[in-house]
Amino acid sequence: MIPLQSAGTFTLGCNYWASHAGTRMWRDWRPAVVERDLAALAAAGLTTLRVFPLWSDFQPVTAVRGFGGVLEGLHMITPEQGEQPLPDTTAGQAGVDEVMLQRFAEFCAIAERHGLHLIVGLITGWMSGQVFCPPVLEGRALHTDPLALQLQGRFIRTFVTRFRESAAIVAWDLGNECNCLGIDTSREAAWTWTAFVTQAIRTSDASRPVISGMHSLLPSPELSAGWTIQDQAEHTDLLTTHPYPMWSRHTAQDPLDTVRTTLHATAETRMYADIAGKPCFVEEIGTMGPMMGDWRVASDFLRCNLFSLWANDCRGLLWWCAFDQTRLTSAPYDAMAVERELGLFDEDHLPKPMLTELTAFAALMPSLPATLPERRIDAVCILTAGQDAWAAAYSAWVLATQAKISLRFAWAEEPLPDADVYFLPSISGVRPITRRRWQSLLARVAAGANLHVTLGDGILEPFSDVFGVRVQSRSRRTSPTTFTLPTGERITAHHGPDLRLAVDPGTEVLASADDGTPMVTRRAYGAGQVSLTAVPVETQLTATPGGFHSSQAEPWHALYRLLTATTPRPIDSGSPELAITLHGDRYAVLINHGSTPAVAIFAPGITPLHWLLGSATIAGHNAAIVEFERSRP
Repeated sequence: MIPLQSAGTFTLGCNYWASHAGTRMWRDWRPAVVERDLAALAAAGLTTLRVFPLWSDFQPVTAVRGFGGVLEGLHMITPEQGEQPLPDTTAGQAGVDEVMLQRFAEFCAIAERHGLHLIVGLITGWMSGQVFCPPVLEGRALHTDPLALQLQGRFIRTFVTRFRESAAIVAWDLGNECNCLGIDTSREAAWTWTAFVTQAIRTSDASRPVISGMHSLLPSPELSAGWTIQDQAEHTDLLTTHPYPMWSRHTAQDPLDTVRTTLHATAETRMYADIAGKPCFVEEIGTMGPMMGDWRVASDFLRCNLFSLWANDCRGLLWWCAFDQTRLTSAPYDAMAVERELGLFDEDHLPKPMLTELTAFAALMPSLPATLPERRIDAVCILTAGQDAWAAAYSAWVLATQAKISLRFAWAEEPLPDADVYFLPSISGVRPITRRRWQSLLARVAAGANLHVTLGDGILEPFSDVFGVRVQSRSRRTSPTTFTLPTGERITAHHGPDLRLAVDPGTEVLASADDGTPMVTRRAYGAGQVSLTAVPVETQLTATPGGFHSSQAEPWHALYRLLTATTPRPIDSGSPELAITLHGDRYAVLINHGSTPAVAIFAPGITPLHWLLGSATIAGHNAAIVEFERSRP
C-alpha cells in the first residue's frame, strides 16, 4: 500500500517533463539536466512525480505494406538506427526500443537518488493536445483495433516486467487521459479496454497499485463519452481527477480565487471517490497560465485547494507541471500556447510562487495529524439519471459548504448509504430514479430521515402522496420568480419549469412567490420529513456566473441552511466563503475561500484547545486548524 491508498494522508508532487525538452525528453536525453530538475523538485519538498514513457518513442513501430496497402509486417524506426526489422530480443519483438528502456532505467536511478517516488503513465498516447501513437496505428481506433490492443499489451508487459524491481516506482497509471485517444468509444469498449490494460499490468506486476489516469468521468456514460466512474473503479485501485477550471465543464464561470472555483477540485474528487468506493486524488491541476490569473491569484487558488483536498480526504495533489516550456518549437508547444507557462519553475529554473505554496504546505505537514481523522458527514447528495450529474453535484457541494454542512455523494442506481439527511438535487428527466431505489429512499424517510428535493423538469412517482402537493400546471418559466425564505433572504428563480402547486392539508409552505405560488414546502412522512423546492437550484446556479460570490449573488445557501436547520453546527460562521469540516471529536479544519477575513464561531459547549494553524479569524485564502473539546453534560 502507498500513501495515496491510506485514508487521512496527503501526497504532494507534480507531473514531470524535462525542463530542456518537454515531450521530446526521451529523444533528446540529457541526464545532467534531469538530475538538476529532480534535485530542485526534491529540495522544494515534493515527494512524487508522475512521468510518461511517450508511446511513440518507446514503441516506434511502423508498417511494412505490400500490394494494395496490405500490412505485411512491422518494422521499427529509431533515431539511432533508422528503420529496421524488429530486433531478435524480447523487447525488440514487442516493438519496444531498448535505448528508451535504458534511458528510463537511468531516469529511475536519478529519481531514487533524490528520494522521489514515480507514478508511471504507461500508455502515454495523448499529451497536451496531441496524439503520440506508434506510426503503424495512425488512423486506427486505439481502444478497439486488434493491432492497437496487441501492441499495447506487448508494450505494457515488456515495460512493466523490465521495471517492476525499481524502488523508485510506486504505482502504474493506465496512461495519460487515455479516454482522449478516441471520441467514439462505447461504454462496453471503454470497460473492455480498461480491463485489458489493467490485466496486462497486473500479470506483469501484482505488487503495485493501478491508477486510472482518466479525467472527466461521470456516473452515467451519456456525457462522458462512455467512460464512467464505476467502470474505472471496477478495475483500478485509485481514481484520478484533472480538475482544471479552464477545461472542466461549468468551472470557468468565476475568477480563480473565488469560492466556486477553489472548491471545484474537492467537489469532483469527492464525487468520484464516493460513487466509486475507491480512493481518488488530484493527479493534475493548474491554472493554465498567466492569462487565467496572475501568480498571486494562482497561489491563492493553490493554497485553498491544498487545504480543502487534505481536509476532505482527497489523498494528494500533483501540479501540472514541473517546468515552463516557452522556448520549445516542437509540437505540441509550437501550436498550443496554453501549454507553455504551466510550470512550477520558469525556463531559467527560477521558482514561481506556486512552488513556494507547495513547499510551505510540505513544511507544515509534519506539525499536522499524521492521519487526519475521518470527517463528519451531515448529508448524502444523490445524483440521478437524466440530469447533468456534474452540474448538480458541483453546485450542491458549494451550497452545502456555504451552509456549513458536509456532503457525501451517491448514485441513485446503486444501494444508498445510511444517512439522516438526503438531497436529491435538480431532478430532471422521465426516469431519474428507478422504482425500487425510490421506494428504498422513501422507506428510509419513513423510518426517520429527512429528504430534500429540488425539482427541475423531472418526474417522480409517487409524488403527490409523498410531498403533499399536486401539480396544477407546468410550463417553461417566462420571467423571474422571487420568493422570501422564513429567515428573510430573498432569492429568485430564473430557470426551470414554472410549477403551479396546490398544497394538501398538513403540508407546510415555507416560502411562496410574491404572487402566492408555493415555492418551498415541507411535510411529515412517517417518522421523517420531506421538503420540495420548485426550482432546480443547483443547475440554475451552475449557469450563473458570479452566482456564489459576487456582490449580486443571491443567498441560495440560506435555503440549504433552512432545510438542515436541525443539523448540529459545533463551529459556524457568518461568512459563506468559510468551509468547515469536523474530524472525529477533536479537530476542525477551516478554510477561507474568499478574499476578506472570516470569523469562526464556537457553539456553547465547544471549546478550542489548541490552534495547530491560525486562529478563529481566518485571513482571505488561508486556513486554520483547531483541536477542540466538547463539554460533558
